[in-house]
Amino acid sequence: MRVAQVRVIDDAGQLGVMSPAEGIKLARQRGLDLIEIVPNATPPVCKIMDFGKFKYEQTKKDKLQRKHQHVTQLKELRFHPNTDDHDFEFKTRHARRFLEEGHKLKATVVFKGREITYKEHGEELLRRLAEKLADLAKVDQVAKLEGRSMAMIFAPDKGAKKKTDRKPEPDESKPKPEKTP
Repeated sequence: MRVAQVRVIDDAGQLGVMSPAEGIKLARQRGLDLIEIVPNATPPVCKIMDFGKFKYEQTKKDKLQRKHQHVTQLKELRFHPNTDDHDFEFKTRHARRFLEEGHKLKATVVFKGREITYKEHGEELLRRLAEKLADLAKVDQVAKLEGRSMAMIFAPDKGAKKKTDRKPEPDESKPKPEKTP
């Protein structure tokens, strides 16, 4: 340590501001190490503790942070201008699931052959999808024609209600099978 003064703490609390040599001496008397915890503070904060324990706690903290980190992916759903209603509903359910999981969604309408002359069908399909997902997502990028495909990007709406993980209650109207001896 190349500083004149450090703030020394231990498990019990603060021991005061002293020179690094005094802090090291105090740590050695206890059979422990002097570890610099906050180097950017004025004066830097050092803690008297076992270095092995410190490394273990750091790796544990890093693992916990990585566990709680969520990486947002861009999921893509592909449609055609003549996509049937059932297929549209099925893909809309997938879109809802992606958005509930916190992912962005790219809805693409792919035009084959002469279908490109009916761009308005693709725009209508994407507009319908936007209406269906309005409660969960906001439109990040409006429908844009890129070559032979038209794409619209949705982002999960932070204010939207979260999916509840509740099991449906058993239906009371259905008779329960009786056991026969």
